[in-house]
Amino acid sequence: MKFPILAAMTLAIAGAYPGVAVAQTNDELLKELRALRDRVNQLEERLKANEAKPAAPATAAAAAGSAQWGMTPQQAQDFNRIAVKTEALEDSIEAFGLKNLKISGYMDPSFIYNRNQNRAGFQFLNNVADDGYNYDNSYMGTAALDLLKETEGGTRWRLTLSPNRGTDAVIGNGGLVQEASVSIPLGDLQTRMIAGHIPDWSGYEYLPPTQNKLITHNLLFDFTLPTAYTGAGIELTRGKWLSKAVLANLNASMLPSGEKSPVIAYRVDYSKGEFEGFGFAGVHGKAANGVGGTANTMLNLFEIDGYFIRGDWTVQGQLSYGGQKQAAITANPDTGELRNSEWMGISGLVAYKISPRLEAIARADYLKNDKNGGGLLGFGSDARNGIGPTMTGRDIDTGDLLLADTERGANRSALALGLNYLYDLNTSFKLEYRYDRADRAVFEVVKDGRFSKSNNLLGASVVVKF
Repeated sequence: MKFPILAAMTLAIAGAYPGVAVAQTNDELLKELRALRDRVNQLEERLKANEAKPAAPATAAAAAGSAQWGMTPQQAQDFNRIAVKTEALEDSIEAFGLKNLKISGYMDPSFIYNRNQNRAGFQFLNNVADDGYNYDNSYMGTAALDLLKETEGGTRWRLTLSPNRGTDAVIGNGGLVQEASVSIPLGDLQTRMIAGHIPDWSGYEYLPPTQNKLITHNLLFDFTLPTAYTGAGIELTRGKWLSKAVLANLNASMLPSGEKSPVIAYRVDYSKGEFEGFGFAGVHGKAANGVGGTANTMLNLFEIDGYFIRGDWTVQGQLSYGGQKQAAITANPDTGELRNSEWMGISGLVAYKISPRLEAIARADYLKNDKNGGGLLGFGSDARNGIGPTMTGRDIDTGDLLLADTERGANRSALALGLNYLYDLNTSFKLEYRYDRADRAVFEVVKDGRFSKSNNLLGASVVVKF
């Protein structure tokens, strides 16, 4: 049936162009007819191939999706459903204030044996108000929840809660707060205003057990550094330098009646390179007097610290100097006037990774505190921590310490050896032996009431963070 169709087409062409048809020979006409037939065959084959293909997707969007990603219509629907849920989740997170909110925490149940205190057992969440702050409890046995929020403008809001063991409890408020601070950018993110309740930033050791290699802290941390500041100041980041300073109450959320003078506290850090750096910190102003019975008196503290961390080795060190007016333990024997306290100290730590998970640590401290019978920041005579002149017993009626050679306080030293095993990314096991010594008999042996120049402590803890 194809030939009559071709013939009809040929006659139509010839009718339209009669001059051309007359001029063509029979051979030329035959060639044109064959070419036309071949073209018709090609069109028919293409039509059959198109008819054999599956039906096109129902919508243009689905067709475009199938062509672009190779998804079936069902997969395209699932993808669209996921996209809608994701957008709704993002809107919900932002509406509930969860955007840029980081929640973390830690806890470290601990076991402590103290020879002179005649005590061995676990300690966890014990109330510092009942026991006081001592080198054998300090910040071990804590649990903390840390909330950090950053707004779109760069303002940082931080609240760290630690029941019974936080800095707010240590300074006597009995609250849950470890830190409650804000950091507000002033023009750029490298210039910030800081304010609130801020833990002390002095020295090479950090407060949280997650950042402290041993269980206990060094002598300078425990007895010569502030606990926290309540105030406001500024923080500057300039290249390798980080500087911060505050005008604040020292170890007090509110000054008592009659007190109007806050302290100035500052810290400057320099990161020399990837592995080393140094910093220094100071406090100057009026603060509570450790011997009691007086108003706030002038305090001056200064310390410098440094670190070198490379490969398996960690080396850290600190030098401290401090003194406070009318804060010495012993008054002038002739006039009865209160005298000034003064102290100097040094601490060094060396750690080596025996394996990627196991680290050995050694720390040595020395604290010179013999002037005017001794006296440290917030501490008078103390038979548990080993502070003050020679101790010979206790008064039967009052229980007060009986002192001898009161013009000279005890110089203190401590050696701590420990192991730190990283069980997994969130869990560490710690073991520590610590030997404390003084050049005077200032450690009370609770079991028999005598006084010793030394004490032994053994500790173990598990630190879990998230």
